[in-house]
Amino acid sequence: MIKKEKIPKVTIHRMAVYLQVLEDLDREGEDVISSSKLAELCGVNPSQIRKDLAYFGEFGVRGVGYFIKDLIGSIKHFLGLDHVWNCAIVGIGNLGRAILRHKGLPYKGFRIVGAFDCDPFKIGEKVGELEIICTRRLKEKAKELKIEIAIITTPPERAQRAANHIVEAGIKAIVNFAPARISVPEDVIVDYVDFSTHLIYLSFNLARTKGKNI
Repeated sequence: MIKKEKIPKVTIHRMAVYLQVLEDLDREGEDVISSSKLAELCGVNPSQIRKDLAYFGEFGVRGVGYFIKDLIGSIKHFLGLDHVWNCAIVGIGNLGRAILRHKGLPYKGFRIVGAFDCDPFKIGEKVGELEIICTRRLKEKAKELKIEIAIITTPPERAQRAANHIVEAGIKAIVNFAPARISVPEDVIVDYVDFSTHLIYLSFNLARTKGKNI
């Protein structure tokens, strides 16, 4: 049972890493893994794994470790990945097209069912199996396609307009790849993905390694 206390975002991110590693082990035919070995493969320490899992319940057998299939099932349940989420891309530029062609998303529990853009020259074009639809029709299509998550991949100056269409469509979860902050009602969840923050993190650590930043 999940504890009532707020679970840190970084813990959720680590849980996704644990899941990926465990699924790789499962495909290799492994049945059981110790916390120390799992920690080594995930790049954390064993106490961190135990602490993260403790938010969701009690796992593992003392002296044995974790049963991989059971732990995969539990983590998927906690992360909501025992359900397939219908998603839509808003903004079909290079990044939007790359996500549309991502073959691994359905295996993770995310199905792209809609592609939307406001560019009249793109509307009607097919990318993979999906036809690009005018963003103004998002409200209509959201109900028909049962869209639960929207992914914004527009230029920054169009991100807020895309968010407005998404909110109007009644979609409550947004992943925003556009390098811009958006304003949404409190009941809409927004997660920002900014590649530059990862580059800044690498820059910081590289500078420290070279003795340029102490």
